[in-house]
Amino acid sequence: TVLRRVAAFEEREGVTVFDRGPHGYSVLPDRLRLIEAAREVAAAMRGVDGLLRGGGAVPPPLVRITSTDTLCQTVLPEVIAEIAAEPGAPALELHCANTHTDLGRLHADITVRPAVRMPADLVATQCAALGFGAYARRGARCEALPWLGLAGPLAQSVAAEWLAQEGAMPAPLGRADSFPVLAGMAAAGTGRAVLPCIIGDGDPRLARILPRPVVSVPLWVASHADLAAVPRLDALRRRLARGLAARS
Repeated sequence: TVLRRVAAFEEREGVTVFDRGPHGYSVLPDRLRLIEAAREVAAAMRGVDGLLRGGGAVPPPLVRITSTDTLCQTVLPEVIAEIAAEPGAPALELHCANTHTDLGRLHADITVRPAVRMPADLVATQCAALGFGAYARRGARCEALPWLGLAGPLAQSVAAEWLAQEGAMPAPLGRADSFPVLAGMAAAGTGRAVLPCIIGDGDPRLARILPRPVVSVPLWVASHADLAAVPRLDALRRRLARGLAARS
């Protein structure tokens, strides 16, 4: 029924809104503003309905934020808690994923990502830098421990580049695709690990084995270019950037 109505709408209006792929329907990038406008209309209709039914509170619009497990398990919950306590705050949904989410397909509205550079189709604000240090289990003879390797998306990270430049050969059975998991492995004595400082410095089980961060990468807050000017997304993006910069 839904697909028939979508097809009828597109035929009646003479436009194509969705791409029909093998995994289902997704919004075409040049129709993102149309979907956002429809969301605004739907929110206004819910508001009118609430007033007609006795002045019930209008539910705030939902904004989906995607970020890495490192940020989702450290600073982002604090920033989101601050935003949620402010008057007129939107409803926030946090997606934790180390793989890049396609903002052009409306899989999320805002992304918070560490990256050397951001894709050209995003409007991004650099708000801080994410530093990385070298860590091992507190009290361990770190020179006897192998380096833990980075797998999956982390294999392309600046931490992996530093390990390669240093000629550090990771242990064959000591790899992970998550920095929080690597921290747990290092704390268990499996090996040394390059970790974000917001993870390593805050873990009492670990000690930094080099005095300074070994490398850093810019931290960005971004939206798709076609939605960057939407007032509620622009305001939230700026608020997230301020909250993260305050913890830089």
